[in-house]
Amino acid sequence: MPPSLRSSQRKRLSALLALSLITVSLGGCGKSVPADPPVRIGYSAWPGWFPWKVSEEKGLFSAAGVPVKLTWFDGYLDSINALNAGQLDCNSQTLNDTLSSMAGGADLQVVLTNDISTGNDQIIAAPGIKSVQDLKGKKIAVEEGTVDHYLLLLGLSKARLSQSDITFVPLETGAAAAAFVAGKVDAVGVFAPFTTQALKRPGSKVLFSSKDFPGAISDHLVCRRDFVSQHPDKVQKIVNTWFATLQEIKANPAPSLAILSKRAGVSEADYKLYDAGTTIYSLAENRQAFRPGTSMTALPYAAQQISGFLKAIGMAKTPPQLEGLFQPQFVDAVK
Repeated sequence: MPPSLRSSQRKRLSALLALSLITVSLGGCGKSVPADPPVRIGYSAWPGWFPWKVSEEKGLFSAAGVPVKLTWFDGYLDSINALNAGQLDCNSQTLNDTLSSMAGGADLQVVLTNDISTGNDQIIAAPGIKSVQDLKGKKIAVEEGTVDHYLLLLGLSKARLSQSDITFVPLETGAAAAAFVAGKVDAVGVFAPFTTQALKRPGSKVLFSSKDFPGAISDHLVCRRDFVSQHPDKVQKIVNTWFATLQEIKANPAPSLAILSKRAGVSEADYKLYDAGTTIYSLAENRQAFRPGTSMTALPYAAQQISGFLKAIGMAKTPPQLEGLFQPQFVDAVK
């Protein structure tokens, strides 16, 4: 083989070798770059949070460009504890329970209002109990420290009673409903869809509900403050997804209802009954809710009132710091 040909082949082999090394190097670099971790969002049984399941099944998180790991919690309190422990980035929870967590040291921010409860939180009583006054001395099961515990205390306070006037039975919400149906307690504080289960006890009735205390119970997407400050772009995309989900439900009600009722574990007919008891907030209502005001529908005012109440009844040793709690810029930026 002529020297010139051998030299040409060596050059070609050297070039191929160099290209192979570059390819391997680039491939190695690609493997060393970690994938964008999903945002960890928790939710549990409440009509105002079931739409997140539509977001997931319809691929709306991906459409918004944000990876999300949506985690379902059978126990609502478990989701709150997971957020406080740093096992979630954001969680679906009430303002009341958010303030309780913050009073205990959690550093949280509200980025979205899903809804307000307008009847789907209920105190349900056994036959023979006709008024709140009749609860005196009775056994009442409620999940301690949650929003329905708060509702119970509001109702008792209005009737000039306190928790010391009843026998308080702390049970997880599902277990509380089951105990009531089994006749082990005289009344129960539950939220939908557990209200449907509790009312299966013959002769039982709703004694009072969140409808009697307008704006007292609001439901939100709540995130850890450090996550919001480090990933505002992801928070924005998640908030965008929520409103895209509401549009999807409105545009395709039948398939959306199937998803919602399945996640709730109830029939479609029963799920429709929840509509009046949960008022899903529109974008305009969201923006207004974050503004200052003098009623419970204004979140800054509601937070002050709830904080004072929690301290007064001993559910919070000191009122939580409210500065920076509400972050309206995300709903304000939704197009």
